[in-house]
Amino acid sequence: MSSRRVAAVDCGTNTVKLLVADLDAESGEERELVRESRMVRLGQGVDESGRLADEALERLFEAVDAYAATVAEHDVETLRFCATSAARDASNADVFTAGVRERLGVEPEVIAGAEEARLSYDGATRGLPDVVAPLLVVDIGGGSTELVLGDAHGSVRAGHSLDIGSVRLTERCLPGDPPGADEVARAVEVIDAALDELPGHGVDLADARSLVVVSGTGLTVAASALDLPDLDRTELHRATVSAEAARAAVASLVAMPVAERRTLGYMQPGRADVIGAGALILDRVLERTPVTELRVSISDILDGIAWSCLEPGRERRGPSRR
Repeated sequence: MSSRRVAAVDCGTNTVKLLVADLDAESGEERELVRESRMVRLGQGVDESGRLADEALERLFEAVDAYAATVAEHDVETLRFCATSAARDASNADVFTAGVRERLGVEPEVIAGAEEARLSYDGATRGLPDVVAPLLVVDIGGGSTELVLGDAHGSVRAGHSLDIGSVRLTERCLPGDPPGADEVARAVEVIDAALDELPGHGVDLADARSLVVVSGTGLTVAASALDLPDLDRTELHRATVSAEAARAAVASLVAMPVAERRTLGYMQPGRADVIGAGALILDRVLERTPVTELRVSISDILDGIAWSCLEPGRERRGPSRR
């Protein structure tokens, strides 16, 4: 097998993730070597202040230092670092860019929403050959949500990135613990207004015949609906959850105080205070689709970024072994 070792970093509003893998373009095989996720809350306060908080940058750079060491240890040929919502919106993005460049030796790419949607779809659908098209991939992040409609074999029909996410929506609409009925109603109003934009971008949720959730919010809601003791990626990959069970899980999570959420075995500590907002986004999407169940994919935008490293023009680059 002729493979290429690549590393992908996905820097979102809530988490920064690393994947190191050997990829074979001919067979389509992906051999995962390292997959790691750290919650750094880069988007802390960005919606209100318009800038990345100093403490958030410190958390991010600590994670990137660790990732740089991992990449160097694995003799990676090509590294791609993609940043999404928080870095797109920040007035001090130059500090972020310089810090990443210094630590990893690559320029972080602040990708546009359309590219984010394409990469999310590609990563999510590679391991799900048996889904019925049109297929809707839902990737709920901390600052934005990507919704991509396409065919089962990687062909995107349309996609759009909405400026709603678990962190952004919590800060804007859900300060209560647990949130009151008026706060939830306000959040639903904001989500619905954002979803109303989708048909204008070619994404009609009513067209979906399958729905796939990826990323932390989707996996957490699925784990809740399946009553799993922990966030077992092996158990969750390709799992099927009825829409009814998923929506019941959303209602339960939204109504639960943060302290109680933290006691759940499948709840990552850095997600407990924002899962309600992310779950509400999924609930409102399900409301607008005819699907009766959803599928779970542990492959996501990170895998899409990794496979994009094989595209022409992506030369060998990244930190050397120290």
